[in-house]
Amino acid sequence: MTLERPDLSQLDPAVRAYVEWLEAEVVRLCGREDPLMSSEPLAPDEPPTPFNVVTLSAAGLIKRTPRHLYGRQRRGGMGIFDLELSADDVPACLAVVDESASLVLLTHQARAFRLPMSQLPEAPVHSKGQALSERLGLEGSERVIWALPEKSKGYLALLSETGYVRLLPAHVVGEKMTPGTALYKAGDFGALVAACWTGGNDDLFIATRQGIAMRFAERALPLPGGLSLRLEKGDVPVAITAANAERNGVFLLGADGRGTIRLMAGFAANKSPGGGGKLALKTDRLVSAASVGPDADLFIISRLGKLIRFRADEVPPKEGVVQGVNCMALRGDETAAVAVTQ
Repeated sequence: MTLERPDLSQLDPAVRAYVEWLEAEVVRLCGREDPLMSSEPLAPDEPPTPFNVVTLSAAGLIKRTPRHLYGRQRRGGMGIFDLELSADDVPACLAVVDESASLVLLTHQARAFRLPMSQLPEAPVHSKGQALSERLGLEGSERVIWALPEKSKGYLALLSETGYVRLLPAHVVGEKMTPGTALYKAGDFGALVAACWTGGNDDLFIATRQGIAMRFAERALPLPGGLSLRLEKGDVPVAITAANAERNGVFLLGADGRGTIRLMAGFAANKSPGGGGKLALKTDRLVSAASVGPDADLFIISRLGKLIRFRADEVPPKEGVVQGVNCMALRGDETAAVAVTQ
């Protein structure tokens, strides 16, 4: 006999949360995706690699876990519990970094720090993180909001809450950087909300919470930086990523777990920054955007700390505006961040 999952929406929120926790624990212990949703076998796990998944919380907790410990699920699964957090904290950022490299950490005040991965102890998939404030010497209420693997070349693109974008050469956050270096004046241009690496000849793709986006050549940006796009009332920027019409698309993720890969062939570039954007994804709230190639894996983490990994080619690429497909099953939860690994 096959039982269908009953509607839990009428239950007390605490009871419903406990039932969902039990379901997630069954998934974690079985090492497979939600048995109530799919019986398809998981893709084979990858062999051990030097890459680690770094999880960062809004309150400044951080941990690293070998990437191969996260088995691939099918798109639409509910994932497994990852970073263990208190009830008042949520995941804020994901990054995939080589264990021999350093992590570039950026605060909302647009200050930069470096943390060698070797100084961050390896942790199991479902475990607590370490407090960054003890390592970095943050100022007052300053918090780390973004993490990227170090790069020796290219440019670091920074996006502020006002839509201001600035490009800086990679060496600015290199080994000789003074800890706490200010990358721009946050008091003048607004708090930092996102960052990405570019190759120098890419396009920049900036997206807002309402699913509006703008694409333009990074070389069109003035040297001191400038406004990326005009923001509608009540809208805020949430993501910036490098894009190239010939090489890749951009994965767009909504808070409801639905996402799509927008092909840049169907999203024309503006000649210059500062204009009005256009709809990229039909969503009530866009969470993130990330450039993806044909062989990429997507990592998505939810606000309750559940993480799912699946192949990007399971998401149908589209040239037009769509609502997206279900990427992660969410029950009383929302997505929080995404990372891409090739």
